[in-house]
Amino acid sequence: MTILVTGAAGFIGAHVARALLARGERVVGLDNFNDYYDPQLKRDRVAALCPQLELRVIDLADRSALDALFAEIKPDRVINLAAQAGVRYSLKNPHAYAHSNLTGFLNLLEACRHGGIRHLVYASSSSVYGRNANAPFAESQRIDQPLSLYAATKAANELMAHCYAHLYRLPCTGLRFFTVYGPWGRPDMAPLLFSRAILAGRPIDVFNHGKMRRDFTHIDDIVAGVLGALDHLPADDGANPPCATYNLGNHRPVELEHFIAVIEKAAGRSAQRIDKPMQPGDMPETSADVARAQAAFGFEPTTTLDDGMPAVVAWCRDYFGDRL
Repeated sequence: MTILVTGAAGFIGAHVARALLARGERVVGLDNFNDYYDPQLKRDRVAALCPQLELRVIDLADRSALDALFAEIKPDRVINLAAQAGVRYSLKNPHAYAHSNLTGFLNLLEACRHGGIRHLVYASSSSVYGRNANAPFAESQRIDQPLSLYAATKAANELMAHCYAHLYRLPCTGLRFFTVYGPWGRPDMAPLLFSRAILAGRPIDVFNHGKMRRDFTHIDDIVAGVLGALDHLPADDGANPPCATYNLGNHRPVELEHFIAVIEKAAGRSAQRIDKPMQPGDMPETSADVARAQAAFGFEPTTTLDDGMPAVVAWCRDYFGDRL
């Protein structure tokens, strides 16, 4: 059996591919290596985490190339981690989100439908909760008032997956990730942005004057959740579509001030701060209710921010060196 991992050169994708390979699966990776951030980091990430991965350079929006790949490798299961990420970037380049997150996801659903895929697991986001967010966020809460186009495309993915599960009995599982961090992380997210800036002595932008809380979730816990979800098929009782959605978060949100203090301690220097108002599209708090994932496949995050973040600071110092 073959598992296709899209976005395999990305932060979560490369870690997931490594874990699947370690348990003996045949894994084929797909990535388009776009320039949202430096593609060299993606190449280095794959080389460090999963050098044996069979990796294809394909854009999900390229329907013919995707269909040809499915015909060639005949995947049994698919983990879709490819997407145009970033809340703030969606304000600058909205068309990139329609291209990757809507057209690309539709092409993947069609390929899965015609390819007889046994299970599609795909990335959603905690951002989908939007204005309806009531901490802790539970999957039963409405997701019809997004605060960014990125969040809107992720909510749309959930609706599209439900439709294909209903019409074609395609088993689909959506995973709402909560602020994932760890070594080899995304350079546009606060864990790396703040770590690099503090190490280099540059100022950091602290939005909403630090009055924010985030449910930071370590990459190892996320990988365990992705594999747990992959191995847990949603039920198909005939009356309801084989479709499920789960939060994957640490369920221990921390204050932004504490997050900064942890980085300062690991870096051995104080942060220079520029306090700013809330950014458009941001949420003041994220907090995951993970009871559903716990009950379904035993999801139980174990890494606290205090334990996990120092390794990120050390990795930034080692990987970026004088390019901090």
